[in-house]
Amino acid sequence: MGKVTGFLEIQRKKWPTRPVDERLRDWKEVYLPYPEPDLTKQAARCMDCGIPFCHQGCPLGNIIPDWNDLVYKDQWHDAIQRLHATNNFPEWTGRLCPAPCEGSCVLGINDDAVTIKAVEVTIIERAFENGWVVPSGPAQRTGKKVAVVGSGPAGLAAADQLNRAGHWVTLFERSDRIGGLLRYGIPEFKMEKRFLDRRLSLMEKDGVSFRANADVGGTLPVRDLQREFDAIVLACGAGAPRDLPVPGRELGGIHFAMDFLPLQNKRCEGDVIPDEQFISAAGKHVVIIGGGDTGADCLGTVHRQGCASVHQFELLPRPPDTRAADNPWPQWPNIFRVSSAHEEGGERVYAVSTQRFIGQNGRVKALEAQKVDMVREGGRLDFRPIAGSEFTLPADLVLLAMGFLGPERKGPIEELGLELTERGNVARDGNWMTNVPGVFTCGDMQRGQSLIVWAIAEGRSAARGVDLYLMGKSDLPAPLP
Repeated sequence: MGKVTGFLEIQRKKWPTRPVDERLRDWKEVYLPYPEPDLTKQAARCMDCGIPFCHQGCPLGNIIPDWNDLVYKDQWHDAIQRLHATNNFPEWTGRLCPAPCEGSCVLGINDDAVTIKAVEVTIIERAFENGWVVPSGPAQRTGKKVAVVGSGPAGLAAADQLNRAGHWVTLFERSDRIGGLLRYGIPEFKMEKRFLDRRLSLMEKDGVSFRANADVGGTLPVRDLQREFDAIVLACGAGAPRDLPVPGRELGGIHFAMDFLPLQNKRCEGDVIPDEQFISAAGKHVVIIGGGDTGADCLGTVHRQGCASVHQFELLPRPPDTRAADNPWPQWPNIFRVSSAHEEGGERVYAVSTQRFIGQNGRVKALEAQKVDMVREGGRLDFRPIAGSEFTLPADLVLLAMGFLGPERKGPIEELGLELTERGNVARDGNWMTNVPGVFTCGDMQRGQSLIVWAIAEGRSAARGVDLYLMGKSDLPAPLP
């Protein structure tokens, strides 16, 4: 490394953010550009560690030590070349990925990990500013046509790779805009959609065709695509939400997170949504059930909508501040984290289970909950209610953000008769093909709910599988083991 002793001399510096009172008044991104002089020092913290375990943490296999070193040496053009070699969309992962690479950083054994995400997003933004990211379509076309269904990060990565291989790619999306969860699941304050549109524009100039409002498996039968295309990639996500079947669930004002978040994103896009169709937290007591990233997205959104109060429930106990004995490095550190949304307010309630909803005139007005103890018996987790710990909270709006059960059965799965795994995801072989010849799958649809880096990695891997199927060989990068 260029600065061999950097990790001894320089401390990790937090990514700068806009003041809370300022950012709550708009929907712009929370994080500020990282000052390059400071970032260069942060890149210098990357150790000459011998075995870079950050590779183990990154599903994409990003060559992290290389581009950290190049940033330290002010070789930004070479840095973006290394970054794009493994990651089609670093401007998205640099904003949205929870950075398992940092959890595996060797420096993290006894110090704060390298600020890998901040370096990554600064590299790609500098590349765009300098005009280094330009359309670069394939030198020649194969004449093969591939349909990609689903325009989230997995589908977009598969489409981008297949286009680079020279195939004609058409990407289908049932929503009115391209982007999947990047468009309608991720709030603007986490990633402004101009960064999505910028990359989509490049892909179109490179030759990828986009078709929105195309409900494949609904109004558009998959059989039609089979007749028109030489191969199909299904990247339809894991959109079946986990419900909470407790008394009072039928009351008005109780919504799944993914019924709530897209409406605000549509308004941010400029769409006119009548008030009677819009789900607003303005002036309401809100309870978010689910302590993960989706719950945090709901949290930041209700803050900006002007809620009266907000509680975020989590069934699990509060994580420790540092790694527990059964959570050693380089595993993902299961520790207490504070997202930008949590910095903005609200109360986090751990080890709690919702018992029932209480209504008035057909709408939810409160909920009853109870504290629980997490116990392990025979290797299985169980949650036992604690007697006398019951409590009631006012709740005019309840948002269910408890994760997803897998892909929706209606659509391509039912129409094609796709085989499923024991977990209810779409089954595939080692070449990413389903039980139907010529039909491939990737992303959450076959993996289950996961991270953006896994989605992109799987889209890249599935693209190689399709290329092998169509051409008998492939120059696309081989997937990681």
